[in-house]
Amino acid sequence: MLGGGQKRIDAQHAKGKLTARERIDLLLDEGTFEELDAFVTHRSTDFGLENQKYMGDGVVTGYGKIDGRLVFVFSQDFTVFGGSLSETHAEKICKIMDLAMKNGAPVIGLNDSGGARIQEGVVSLGAYADIFLRNVLASGVVPQISAILGPCAGGAVYSPAMTDFIAMVQDTSYMFVTGPNVVKAVTHEEVDFESLGGAATHNSVSGVAHFAAKDEVQCLALLRELISFMPSNNVEDPPFVPTNDPSTRRDEILNTIVPDSPNKPYDMRDLIRHVVDDGKFLEVQEFYAQNIVIGFAHMGGRSVGIVAQNPAVLAGVLDINSADKGSRFVRFCDCFNIPIVTLVDVPGFLPGVGQEYGGIIRHGAKLLYAYCEATVPKVTVIVRKAYGGAYDVMSSKHVRGDINYAWPSAEIAVMGVDGAVNIIFKDQIEKSENPDKTRKQLEAEYTEKFASPYVAAGRGYIDDIIEPKDTRFKIITALEMLKNKRDTNPPKKHGNIPL
Repeated sequence: MLGGGQKRIDAQHAKGKLTARERIDLLLDEGTFEELDAFVTHRSTDFGLENQKYMGDGVVTGYGKIDGRLVFVFSQDFTVFGGSLSETHAEKICKIMDLAMKNGAPVIGLNDSGGARIQEGVVSLGAYADIFLRNVLASGVVPQISAILGPCAGGAVYSPAMTDFIAMVQDTSYMFVTGPNVVKAVTHEEVDFESLGGAATHNSVSGVAHFAAKDEVQCLALLRELISFMPSNNVEDPPFVPTNDPSTRRDEILNTIVPDSPNKPYDMRDLIRHVVDDGKFLEVQEFYAQNIVIGFAHMGGRSVGIVAQNPAVLAGVLDINSADKGSRFVRFCDCFNIPIVTLVDVPGFLPGVGQEYGGIIRHGAKLLYAYCEATVPKVTVIVRKAYGGAYDVMSSKHVRGDINYAWPSAEIAVMGVDGAVNIIFKDQIEKSENPDKTRKQLEAEYTEKFASPYVAAGRGYIDDIIEPKDTRFKIITALEMLKNKRDTNPPKKHGNIPL
């Protein structure tokens, strides 16, 4: 029960870190943890390891409950061989992953490990691969969540990378394939642990992580909250959460939340909080690609995944990073029967040499692919702009959007009014005696004919044009209608998403 002993536990606490068992106690409902393989020890006989054996071999594994629901958990113990992964350590993790698949329950990994146990050589490397395979086989079958609560380096980072969500803790956790010393030796770059692979780096720069917590207590509470939005497996629906927030609530502030000027920014998260149950929104990847907002909420008690542009950042334009961020979230929701609510205010894809060279076509296609592939209920509201191919991508009727609404302020067009008029009527404007007056007149005509939501509604591309204050009621009503939706994709081994 003391792992590597009281002295090492004290050292763990001195770093601001909890022990493996303390973490499990905070994560699970009180008194529900059932431990497996507590008496397992390693089988190594080299480098004096035969004289150093600890019960459990550096990882605590078992099952318990979160809000009364079964979950499987492993918690690496840094006080035993630095939490390093041995053959038996991995076998314990594989056992609970296999049980999770058989029983249709989430797997939560609490990672705090120095990596492969060097003394075991290739056996340890093979043991990592055994875990990797199970990560892939479990993907889309049961939710997999990783908390990085200490070092996670080398091959060890790839198991968390294949799980659905990664949470990190500021100042005490880090992830990287090669550490600062190797980076310096190979590339001569000077970098410290935190800058190379800390929580801030992976939450804002790389996008590897989804959440950043100030300490472990907050991190573990976050995992409990995250689990509440998702089902236990891919054949169940997410849990229903009763609310006193009436589905008929109409919020007058929504009628004024979007500025009259199409070029004026606003924070889409404000709009989201006025629409969802009790104003509660769990944002995912909050600090990465902030021009798109993703996260979980409840609407009428039902769990939903929300995807929305944020005009307050880069005007809400789609770029490489935001497309990646949005597409992976859409696919997670589709895996686990979580309806997708899309709030659109997108001026198009970000132009530029850097974006084109970086493959914006390929990355943008990921988001398009994800929406086309998704068979869960999809409700879309065009709040303001929906220009060009970005209109198609953002869960339009043409990519199997089920219910598509627009606010009266919506502009649905191939491009913005300015650009379109300059292209279509270039000669007419140049030959005009009063170019400015002619341009304004032509812009008004173009807006009425092409940019108005009523044109799309006339074609059936938009199901209804709604008053902003009715948005919550309309979405919840649509989700209620769609609760028994059935849709399928053609039989195939799997598609070939443009990775």
